Amino acid sequence: MNELSPVKPDIAHGRLGLDALARNFDDLHPPLEAHEALVESDRCYFCYDAPCMQACPTSIDVPLFIRQIQAGNPNGAAKTILSANILGGMCARVCPTETLCEEACVREAAEGKPVKIGMLQRYATDHLMEKGRHPFTRAPDTGKRVAVVGAGPAGLSCAHRLAVHGHAVTLYDARAKPGGLNEYGIAAYKATRNFAQEEVDFILEIGGITVENGKALGRDIHLDALRRDFDAVFLGLGLAGVNALGAEGEGHGGSQDAVAWIADLRQTTDLGSLPVGRRVVVIGGGMTAVDAAVQAKALGAEEVTLAYRRGREAMNASVFEQELALRWGVALRCNLQPKRILGQGGHVSGIEFERTRTENGELVLTGETVMIEADQVFKAIGQTFLGDGIAPEGAALAMERGRILADARRRTSLSGVWAGGDCIAEGDDLTVIAVEDGKIAAEDIHATLMANA
Repeated sequence: MNELSPVKPDIAHGRLGLDALARNFDDLHPPLEAHEALVESDRCYFCYDAPCMQACPTSIDVPLFIRQIQAGNPNGAAKTILSANILGGMCARVCPTETLCEEACVREAAEGKPVKIGMLQRYATDHLMEKGRHPFTRAPDTGKRVAVVGAGPAGLSCAHRLAVHGHAVTLYDARAKPGGLNEYGIAAYKATRNFAQEEVDFILEIGGITVENGKALGRDIHLDALRRDFDAVFLGLGLAGVNALGAEGEGHGGSQDAVAWIADLRQTTDLGSLPVGRRVVVIGGGMTAVDAAVQAKALGAEEVTLAYRRGREAMNASVFEQELALRWGVALRCNLQPKRILGQGGHVSGIEFERTRTENGELVLTGETVMIEADQVFKAIGQTFLGDGIAPEGAALAMERGRILADARRRTSLSGVWAGGDCIAEGDDLTVIAVEDGKIAAEDIHATLMANA
């Protein structure tokens, strides 16, 4: 095994000029023009059984909204979308439509070229947000008060649906801005021009929702007090913890969590001020890993390697995401498990990996090692639920696989407490599923409160 030759870490800001950065972080998919939307909507067969609709976790009536676009009624199309998914604008940008509605499209099966459902959804929702007004009216005040903890997709979805029903909602979030993953965790080229906050503002137009930022559960607010002071509580806490790599040398400078780095990138007003290594290694196989790798390239890193411990077919990142990384020049290296992070002077200088193979579905270490030089290492190996904030009363919350156990109505084991999104055991770490969780919980909360009125 050869050790890496001594090199000085090369991390710098301003690797690219402002024009190059603007191009690199522009919209991944430029929006459709009106004529393009009409042409694309004309490709839809308007299937009676609508397999695309069945594949949508929020059950958007896809044939209906596409027909409305075709008929020249994009605002009506947007209302159809938003009735099922109030975050339809963001989902149009970040949903893996290639593995959901578009994969189920009849044209995909027949031609290998599905209707661009996601792009049409964006066209309609953008049109309404830019030129229309909030399409829903709040019901008369019910006198009921609901606390929603977590202003991410699940919490926003739940809060909006409750407000529509006339309940007063207080939406708490630990961060400085609402939006959760949409604001802090999405690649900057997927949601450009402050869209996440524009969508939050649009959602809040319904009225009846009070937002309190900088309020963390267990520090500033407490579950027992919320249960006492409100008629119901919804927990949309997300996944605040990050899995440790468990490799020697993990504490070296330049080795950091990809989620935190993406959050910093999302909040910076000057992309040129964000330091990036000349040689970057991202460890992981999901969408966060791809987002980190592509954005490192977009900032000017010369060599970016995405290393994953299994084969490409096992990566959580979709084929589209993998191909996006390749188009950006990211090297995908599979069957490599990190063993040791090498450092010089307290700063990362490379990673020693051990080759793996799969035998009978199990990952096997081969004993053969590989070295990859790096100035910067991003860890994107999954997030975990931190339940410390729900103590002491939260001890009564049943857990499964380290997350909150919730039933089909998103009720937890604690009376008066619902939960949804990534923090629940059935959570699938997708924005669209979190939105559906919030919607389901809101409808059940509403039914419960009205039954007890």
